[in-house]
Amino acid sequence: MSWIYLIIAGIFEVIWATTMKLSNGFHIIGWSIATVVGMIVSFAGLIVASKSLPIGIAYPVWTGIGAVGSVLVSNFLFHDQMNWITWLFVVLLIIAIVGIKISSSK
Repeated sequence: MSWIYLIIAGIFEVIWATTMKLSNGFHIIGWSIATVVGMIVSFAGLIVASKSLPIGIAYPVWTGIGAVGSVLVSNFLFHDQMNWITWLFVVLLIIAIVGIKISSSK
């Protein structure tokens, strides 16, 4: 169950990062509120997950999900262009996240 909380927390990290961009520097109140709610859910999920997962496992997976998700949102929603080297490192990051999960005993 801890891994589910961690994945949800990582997804909400992507949500709050995206809504922060959409808030235009916290000038659009709806997106600003969504950012704060996303942050709270994301941190709460990490807190719950880290009760039974080592923080050395939980934190890198949480940030990795957020990083990969933010790159994907940036590319597909905001049409930011990335070169092939960036995509290579995104793939390596995904491999690292999966490797951490596979090698963890919890």
